[in-house]
Amino acid sequence: MTDSQLIREIKDGNVQAYNELMRRYERKILAFIFHMLKSSQLEAMAEDLCNETFYKAYRSLSSFREVEASFSTWLYTIARNTVLSELRRNKSQQVSLDQSGLTPHADFNAMPEQTALRNEKVTMVREAINSLPEKQRSALILREYDQLDYQEIAGILGQTVSSVKSLLFRARASVKLQLEPYFSEPIFDEYEGMKR
Repeated sequence: MTDSQLIREIKDGNVQAYNELMRRYERKILAFIFHMLKSSQLEAMAEDLCNETFYKAYRSLSSFREVEASFSTWLYTIARNTVLSELRRNKSQQVSLDQSGLTPHADFNAMPEQTALRNEKVTMVREAINSLPEKQRSALILREYDQLDYQEIAGILGQTVSSVKSLLFRARASVKLQLEPYFSEPIFDEYEGMKR
């Protein structure tokens, strides 16, 4: 069943169909919320905000119109607004993406130096992304992590497609500028090229 068919079923009274919609989008929305949050209790808060997003979506489903946006775009918009509201309430608490639990697992056969270096690079990339202004960070996460197209991102952020492209250009340039000194050091190139 497509999203549209499920939504029609839900609007016709089949509440169980909403479980299928949640199953389709829960992991993506949770990952998106993890990336947006900078709170000290990231995991618990991310799950709560994900649940709140799906609750708000369910309550507002009767007002959802596919002509204006796809369900996924509408859902990401609700998630983004939910997170932004929470961040405004908890301005003083901040956490980096390192605590999101989304750290890639290292290959057990990799050399310890390579594993440590790779983890350090992941940390630096996350810190660079965390330092971006909110709209740039959201656009970059939606494009690079969630693989959404420009039109969907524009709908979620309430921007034009050209504005989204501009946000992404500035975000990538800023991340590159922050990481350039670190990644251009010869010792790191040497470790990356080592094979055993």
